[in-house]
Amino acid sequence: MASVIYGVWDGKIYDNRDRDIFEVAPLPELAGFDFFNEGNVIKAFLGDRGFFVFEPGVDLLDALVRYAAKAAEESCGKCTPCRMGTSLVRDKLAMLHRERFDTGLLAETEMLARHVRQTSLCGLGQSCMTPLLSALDHFRDMLAPAPAPARRDDGGRDHDRRGDDRQAANGQYAMHYVTAPCIEACPAKVNVPRYIDYIKDGKPSHSLGVILQKYPMAATCGRVCVRFCEQACRRNMVDEAVGIKVLKRYVADLEQDISRQWFSPDMVCTRQPDHLRVAVVGAGPAGLSCAYHLLLKGYPVEVFEARDEPGGMAASGIPSYRLPKEVLRGEAEIIGRLGGRIHYNARLGRDYTLDDLMGRGFKAVFLGLGCDKGRLLGVDGEDPDLSGLQTGIDFLLKVHECLQGNGCMTLGGVVVVVGGGNVAMDCARSALRMGADEVHVVYRRDKTDMPADIEEIEAAREEGVVFHFLTNPGRILSEDGRITGVELVSMLQGEPDANGRRSVVARPDSARVLRCNEVIAAIGQQVDEDSISQGDGVRFGRRGFLDADGTTLSTARPGVFAGGDCYSGPSTLIKAMANGLKAARSIDDFLHYGRVRFFPRSRMRRIIGDFRALSNESIETPVENKYRVRVRELDPEVRKRLFDEVEKPISTEEAYEEASRCLRCYRIYSVITESPVPDSAL
Repeated sequence: MASVIYGVWDGKIYDNRDRDIFEVAPLPELAGFDFFNEGNVIKAFLGDRGFFVFEPGVDLLDALVRYAAKAAEESCGKCTPCRMGTSLVRDKLAMLHRERFDTGLLAETEMLARHVRQTSLCGLGQSCMTPLLSALDHFRDMLAPAPAPARRDDGGRDHDRRGDDRQAANGQYAMHYVTAPCIEACPAKVNVPRYIDYIKDGKPSHSLGVILQKYPMAATCGRVCVRFCEQACRRNMVDEAVGIKVLKRYVADLEQDISRQWFSPDMVCTRQPDHLRVAVVGAGPAGLSCAYHLLLKGYPVEVFEARDEPGGMAASGIPSYRLPKEVLRGEAEIIGRLGGRIHYNARLGRDYTLDDLMGRGFKAVFLGLGCDKGRLLGVDGEDPDLSGLQTGIDFLLKVHECLQGNGCMTLGGVVVVVGGGNVAMDCARSALRMGADEVHVVYRRDKTDMPADIEEIEAAREEGVVFHFLTNPGRILSEDGRITGVELVSMLQGEPDANGRRSVVARPDSARVLRCNEVIAAIGQQVDEDSISQGDGVRFGRRGFLDADGTTLSTARPGVFAGGDCYSGPSTLIKAMANGLKAARSIDDFLHYGRVRFFPRSRMRRIIGDFRALSNESIETPVENKYRVRVRELDPEVRKRLFDEVEKPISTEEAYEEASRCLRCYRIYSVITESPVPDSAL
């Protein structure tokens, strides 16, 4: 834990300058601020809510010069206060630090800084002067420049956009990190404000390029992403979150021929040696993402897919009314365009083993097996052989096969879906489209506890799905080997646990029977354990998923990595793709260095995440209410019998208007260290 000598954060003043450092009690909330990397002490930290100084002798003025320089560099230039003001403040602070200290010049700088904060139009300009103004208000005497060795006269402008280390006065080094709440909420850390900026500038291809830096499935994600970014959007404090997902779909659809026009083996600048071959098991979102990034790094990559098409659960588990299959297939073609190969109908454990892959000369393997095996309910009367009983995964696979023309099931009468996630919603809405007269969703907790996307819940309700909350199946009823109904029990909520989740218990004497023809158990998924044998050297964890290191995604077997649902359990498409990116980086490190390198940006993310530096503080600058674009949809009465895509694309005019709602909530964070931070472009 770090001890603060002096500083200001969220208006709270810390001043221990009159005490010896060993007399200052460390702050538990600053537990991660001791070292940035091994042996490299963090001397100071600056951010959008203030600053901390942890070490004696820190040149605060120099740190502020560099922070202001980064702010000027990141200014989008759309408004004069930020465009001109940040540059002027940077130059005046540099002059104060470089030449004889002048109180008049300091007062002039203060006036400019206050003007920038009060009149800038975006979050960057409104927050970037906070460390300087906090120092001026409370520690003005610490801004007198310390004696410094001769240094290059660059006005504090020797910073590139990655915020790499540059030597400061008195042996100080600075590393900057620019982010926003939406970026940090995204598992793949997509630079959301940047791709929105490009839409406002009329450059959709540039916008798509920002997304493709992180994953290849932009159009897919633009349709089915669960929108962690929108949950973190500070526009929620004004009216509604920016339609980040719909804007992503807009640029992806506009550039729908990207797999043909953008990608080819020729775009790979550096070719890795042919013997550094990598095998990717599974062509789902995690596997496709991993293969994509490895191919861009120049590795020879081959993908092995158990089914006869790419996409994994995104293909067979997400119905066409949400994700048209031609969209997914088009994005999967990027792998072939980059020079990769996909082998279909090749299932691990049936057609080959990990030893086989290693024997063929693959130097690394990524396991993106997914979770394509459903779970039954585990209640009385349940029998896997009962007609009318199936798991959600099996049901969605049958729906998919039917739509592919591979034989259709007959569905009618009353269908009961048990579960509260997106799979349950997909099953319920698909059951209507497959001919069910009634569909009931049974969920053991309250509606607010449902993990499903709220938009999916509302869409199901609009289409006529009946919901039974605080209700649980207690017994399956059947006659002559066929389901006739399900006994339901009402549940009572208990006290919240440490995570705020309330327990539920059965209400005595509350059993009732709901007559039905079909019961679909959409309560969870698991890895097909037949894919992995004991001799593979890969272990399963306590929850039944593959065991891998959380930082590197490496398994117990050297050279074998795992990610996506088979590692984390059933999750989201965006998290699976983020795992693919992380695994590709780890595989690259393994093949070139035999270890995982230090990534400064990842370290900064951990610091601001653990410290919760990105607060949801109120928005003080007046913002005009401007509600988000309304996406057109098929009428519920029409769509509930069709698998046509429900949501329609927005127009260019609507995209521009929606993009203009972005508050550009960039925040700058800076660490001052005593040694250079190891360089890495990732």
